[in-house]
Amino acid sequence: MASSSSDVLILALGVILAGLYLFRDQLFAASKPTQVPTGPKPTNGHGNPRDFIAKMKDSKKRIVIFYGSQTGTAEEYAIRLAKEAKSKFGLASLVCDPEEYDFENLDQLPEDCAVIFVMATYGEGEPTDNAVTLMQNLADESFEFSNGSHRLDGLKYVVFGLGNKTYEHYNLIGRNVDETLEKLGGIRIGERGEGDDDKSMEEDYLEWKDGMWDAFAAALGVEEGQGGDSADFAVSELDSHPPEKVYLGELSARALTRTKGIHDAKNPYPAPISDAHELFQSTVDRNCVHVELNIEGSGITYQHGDHVGLWPSNPDLEVDRLLCALGLYEKKDNVIGIESLDPALAKVPFPVPTTYATVLRHYIDISAVAGRQILGNLSRFAPTPEAEAFMKNLNTNKEEYFRVITNGCLKLGEVLQLACGNDITAQPTSENTTGWSIPFDIIVSSIPRLQPRYYSISSSPKLYSNAIHITAVVLKYESIPNDLVNQRWLYGIGSNFLLHLKHAANGDVIPVAALGGPTIPSYQIEGPRGAYRQEAIYKAPVHVRRSTFRLPTNPKSPVIMVGPGTGVAPFRGFVQERVALARRSVEKNGPDALADWGRITLFYGCRRSDEDYLYKDEWPKYTEELRGKFTMHVALSREKYKADGSKIYVQDLMWDDREHIADAILNGKGYVYICGEAKNMSKQVEDVLARILGESKGGSGPIEGVAEVKLLKERSRLMLDVWS
Repeated sequence: MASSSSDVLILALGVILAGLYLFRDQLFAASKPTQVPTGPKPTNGHGNPRDFIAKMKDSKKRIVIFYGSQTGTAEEYAIRLAKEAKSKFGLASLVCDPEEYDFENLDQLPEDCAVIFVMATYGEGEPTDNAVTLMQNLADESFEFSNGSHRLDGLKYVVFGLGNKTYEHYNLIGRNVDETLEKLGGIRIGERGEGDDDKSMEEDYLEWKDGMWDAFAAALGVEEGQGGDSADFAVSELDSHPPEKVYLGELSARALTRTKGIHDAKNPYPAPISDAHELFQSTVDRNCVHVELNIEGSGITYQHGDHVGLWPSNPDLEVDRLLCALGLYEKKDNVIGIESLDPALAKVPFPVPTTYATVLRHYIDISAVAGRQILGNLSRFAPTPEAEAFMKNLNTNKEEYFRVITNGCLKLGEVLQLACGNDITAQPTSENTTGWSIPFDIIVSSIPRLQPRYYSISSSPKLYSNAIHITAVVLKYESIPNDLVNQRWLYGIGSNFLLHLKHAANGDVIPVAALGGPTIPSYQIEGPRGAYRQEAIYKAPVHVRRSTFRLPTNPKSPVIMVGPGTGVAPFRGFVQERVALARRSVEKNGPDALADWGRITLFYGCRRSDEDYLYKDEWPKYTEELRGKFTMHVALSREKYKADGSKIYVQDLMWDDREHIADAILNGKGYVYICGEAKNMSKQVEDVLARILGESKGGSGPIEGVAEVKLLKERSRLMLDVWS
C-alpha cells in the first residue's frame, strides 16, 4: 500500500516537471533578465582612472604635467606652471603623479596639446620613487606605445629639471627625459630648464620660465592675456564646527581620531624621547644633540643606513609675526574651511577644517626665505604706495633682492613688516605691525607645504630594535648685514626644534630668546592637543624613509667609511650592525669566528678631541668587540696640523692609508661609503680616492683613477649619502 502511493507521487511530479519544461518560455517570460548589450569597454577617464588622455579630453585640458618628486619641491613647481598657464593663456592643466598613470597612450596626445615634465634627480643620479616606471618606459626600446612602436613623433614637450650642482649627476633625470624624448621624435618647446638647489632653484626657474612661455605660445598658437587672475582655493570661516573634528596640527585623520594604523609620511608616529643629551664637549658656539626615540609597539621598523623624517613646527615668533602682518592675530583661532576650486590643478595641501594659526604653525613653510616671485604677487595688496613700490622693486631688481632678502635671510613676515617700515627686531603685535589685506587663499597657494627634515639614523636595529637614534648638529648662523637689516642670528627649523625638545625632555631651563641672540627659538613642542607630551615625557613626530645605503651582506668584504662631523651618524649604525653580527658569530663558532672577516675602516674628522669628538667613548668598545676588525682614523683639524701648519682633514688620512685602501678595493673587492657635506668634502674625498686607485694601477688619478671610481659607483661599491 505504501509502495503504491509512492509510485503515484513520483508519476505526478514527473508530469508537472515535464509541463514546466514544455511551457517554460510562456511561464517565465516576465522574469527573464534583460540582456546588457556587449561592446567595447568605456575609454573615458571614469572607465580607466590611469588613462590621462581620456581625463584631458573629458575636462578639456590642453596641458598634462608630470612631476618626479621625492620631497614635494618638483610637485610645487609643477603646480606653479599649471597656474601660470591658466593665468597667462586661460589653459587648464592636468597635474599628474606619474605613478598613478599608464604611458602606453602618450603618443595619443592631441596635436594642439603639450606635456610638461618637472623632474627631480634623487641621490646619485636616480629618478624619484614615483618616476621610476616612467623612466623605464621611456628608456626601454621594447616598450610599445599605442601605435605599436617605441616612437613619439611630433609630441610637444617641456622639461624643467631640479638638481644640485654639488652632486656628480647634476640634473641627470631631466636631461635624460629631454634626450630620450628628442630621440623618440618629440619636439621640445623652448630650452630645457635646470634648477640648482645649491644656489637658488627659484632664480633659475624665474630666468627660464619667461622664454619658455614665449616659445609655448608660438608652438600651441595661443596668446597671452587670455587667462584671468582666478583663485585656487575658497577660504571660509565656519561659525560652528565640532571642536573634536578641527585639525590643530594633526597630519592625518588617523592622528586626529587617534586610531591605529601604519605610520608613514602621511601619518607620522609621535615617538617618546627616551634619552636626549649634548654630544659636544664644548657648547660655547655650537650644539650637537643625540636623541633616542622609542618606537616599541609602533609597527615601525628600520635598517641601518635608513633616514628618519622629523616633522617640526614653525617657531612662535614667525607665526605671531605673520598673523599680525595679515591682520589675523585676533582671529587666529577661528575655524576655517578651505575648498579647492580646481582639484585637478591644486589640491588643498593639508587637512581641513583647521584654524589660521594652525596653518601658519604646522602646515606651510613660513620659515623659508621669501621668494622673489611671491613678493611681486603680493605687492598689489600693499597698504601704502611706498610698500607697493618696495615690493615691486624686490620682485624686478634681482640684485636688490639678493642684497636685502637673500643675504638678510628674510622670511615673508619680516619682508611685509620691512616694506611698511615696521621694526622687525621688536616682538610683533597688532599695534606695531601694519596689516596687509592679503586674501588667505593666496597665502595657501603661494607658500610651500612644511616638509619633514631628514636625518641619517645613527643606530642599528640589531642592537636597538625598539629605538631610533638621531645625531644632529644644531644649525644657527649669522646673516650678512645691509643698510636695511642688521646682522642677525638665524636658526635651522628642524635641528633647533630637536634642541628645544632635548631641553624639555631633560627638564632644563630652555635658553629661549624670542628676538635673536645665540640661543634658540621657542616652539609649541607639546603638539596639537598636547599629543606630543605625556606628563614628563615628550614625543617627536617621525617616520622612516628607506635607503639603499647598506653594508655588504658578506662580512668578509672590506669596508671603507668616510664621515667627518655628523657624517659619522650612519656609520655608528654600520659598526653597531657588525658588532651585533660579531656577537652572534662568536657565541656560535667560538673566539676565532671573525678571523676571515674583512676589516672595516672609519675615517672621521672633527675640530678637537676635547670639543666635538662625537661618541668618543663608544669607539674603543666597538674596536674591542670586533677583535681588530674595526680601525678608526681621526683628523683633528684644529688640534693636529701638518708640518707646514695647514689643517689635516679626512682625505689627508686616506692618502696616508692609501696602500690599505687600494688593497681593500682592488684585491679585496671592498666597498666605500661617504657621508657628509657634498660641496667640498665629498668631492675632495672622491678626488683622493681616484688618485689612490689610479696610481695603484700604474696610471693617474684623473684618468685611470676616475674610471675606477666610476666603475665602483656603477657596481654600487661606492655609495654616497651627502647633502649641500
